[in-house]
Amino acid sequence: MRLRRTVTAVFGALALAVAMPASAHAATGTSSYVSPESGDLDITHPTNGECRLLFQGAISAFNGTNATAVLFTDRGCEQRQTTMPPGDQRFFGDSIPHSVRFNQAWSMSS
Repeated sequence: MRLRRTVTAVFGALALAVAMPASAHAATGTSSYVSPESGDLDITHPTNGECRLLFQGAISAFNGTNATAVLFTDRGCEQRQTTMPPGDQRFFGDSIPHSVRFNQAWSMSS
């Protein structure tokens, strides 16, 4: 009886972990960018899958998180511009991004 309760509890925990949306997990680390008007700004431990506005856009960016940063030219994460893997740094010319979404592959170790 005790073993059956333990097995049921383990399977219940696994089902809950699998059922959680990926957006519930946060990337680890800090992404930074330079805004043309506000200067240096940081995004720390961003929620996975959440669209984040880059105030006044970004003239340069550094992805210091453990997730891939997908940058968009619009403010609503719809017009994809580029992808930055962890540790990547970019300088943007005339076409600067205005929003970002972090996508981290979920695993049992995260």
